[in-house]
Amino acid sequence: MKLKAMAACAALMMAACASEPAAPPTADASTTRSVSGGEIVGYIDAETGAQVWQGIPFAAAPEGDLRWRAPRPVEGWSLTRSAIAHPEMCPQITNALNAEATGAEPGQLVGSEDCLKLDVYAPAGAGPDDADRPVMVWIHGGANVWGSASQYDGAQLASDQNVVVVVIQYRLGPLGFFAHPDLADDADLEFDSAANFALLDQIAALEWVQVNAAQFGGDADNVTIFGESAGGHNVAGLMASPLAEGLFHRAIIQSGSFVSVPLEEAQSEGEFSATAAAERFAGPDAGADAIRTAPLQAVYDAYAGEGLGEGLPRMIQDGVTIPLGPMAEAFSNPETFNAVPVITGTNKDELKLFNVLDPALTRRWFGVIIRVQDQQFFDILSDYQSRLWRIMAVDDAAARMTTGGHDAVWAYRFDWDEGGSMAFMDMSKLLGAAHAMEIPFVFNHFDFFGRLDGALFNDRNAAGREAVAESMGAYWANFARTGDPDAAGGPDWPAWREDGALLRFDTPESGGPEVITGRDTVTRLGADLEADDRLSDEQRCMIRERLVFWRTEIDDLPEMGCAASGD
Repeated sequence: MKLKAMAACAALMMAACASEPAAPPTADASTTRSVSGGEIVGYIDAETGAQVWQGIPFAAAPEGDLRWRAPRPVEGWSLTRSAIAHPEMCPQITNALNAEATGAEPGQLVGSEDCLKLDVYAPAGAGPDDADRPVMVWIHGGANVWGSASQYDGAQLASDQNVVVVVIQYRLGPLGFFAHPDLADDADLEFDSAANFALLDQIAALEWVQVNAAQFGGDADNVTIFGESAGGHNVAGLMASPLAEGLFHRAIIQSGSFVSVPLEEAQSEGEFSATAAAERFAGPDAGADAIRTAPLQAVYDAYAGEGLGEGLPRMIQDGVTIPLGPMAEAFSNPETFNAVPVITGTNKDELKLFNVLDPALTRRWFGVIIRVQDQQFFDILSDYQSRLWRIMAVDDAAARMTTGGHDAVWAYRFDWDEGGSMAFMDMSKLLGAAHAMEIPFVFNHFDFFGRLDGALFNDRNAAGREAVAESMGAYWANFARTGDPDAAGGPDWPAWREDGALLRFDTPESGGPEVITGRDTVTRLGADLEADDRLSDEQRCMIRERLVFWRTEIDDLPEMGCAASGD
């Protein structure tokens, strides 16, 4: 998800992130395990009984001369290592959402380059003597510029569904995506010449899972990768990466993307290309050594303002981690991507998260209370934008894969929009089924948005949301277990077909879960927008402009008399 939009939405929940820190857990000898680097000990989660290990290194710290190189093997340790605390987050700029957790004001550089670590959650009693459980590897979102393992608690999912959950970290921002030709020329190993170092980190984590999953009761031959937003984008990147072949066996893309950036553009085209940024933080004509040893703060200062959130090239067509051509095209032929069974889906109101603090759409009172200026237009705009997200991430992607001959594709839409109220703000209208709203349901862990949780998730909506969480967890886990998401107690989930087939997740009172059909297209969206008599000409042009701005590759919307403002 975009950094600026997430920071804006997070202002809504500034107080939400300031909760009292929980007492630190106590190491439990029964969780002692032997992994690649040495012996570790974790703890028992008090609420679920799950076994938890946190902060396990899966690669050496990518700092010093290892900055902008492929991850190297982790250095071992001789004493039993305590694994009872989340790893320090990878370097990132704080925003309103993570500032409280870091103790820093928004806009500050935090984190450590020694961050290639992961957390593991396993059911009570799981261990090397019964290593037959599916392994579900979660890749966090955050626009690929922020986020951490500490945001996610996999204990309930592991306990409910008898799976092993692994939450990984990876390099972010310019440390994770950087395509400077001098660095490629300075490669020590073959994969040092890549540009998507974040993908290399994720591949290293998956290699670690292959070696160590059995220690936690997991089956290394049954690994599912899943992620949301940027994490979903990374799942698509791993599916397109020849380097990830055989490291996973199913994939779930939650509100993801299949877009990519040409290598030439990432190297030298534009203000935030690697060449332009390096000139700012290392000086003109700086070589590989000067670039690698530049102060970390200077590297991030080179992307000040809009650069990090929206200008930084990500998912670069480097010809190493993903193909040189557009990544989406790889999915046209099962021979050109890792054609494992895949679920892809979006939320009904994705863009409400990004629109909620837009001053053209809303007003803020007392710095906290948000009121929508025109609820009907707010809903209509968000709906067209969210439809476009679905078209790109679900309909077009699923059609591309199935037309090419890959039939193991399923799709969903998440519709839960029954959030409560807070400070005169109706979350069901402000956010609805917004971007990231499905995450607490997948993990069945509603301690996710801080104090805002008390408004979103309350006693009045408890029965319905718990039913949705139970259903989603069962479908996700059955998919991880068998490669088919059908779950006991719910409707059959048909694979994608030509006319579209999605499983709509909602409360039983709202008719969910249920199968809906009908493929959406940009052509249909454009025709609907052009004929929408709820809109003035000015509003219609505003929507068109925002659609084209967000997805510049969209070139088949009708002009609607708006060409000057929209193109």
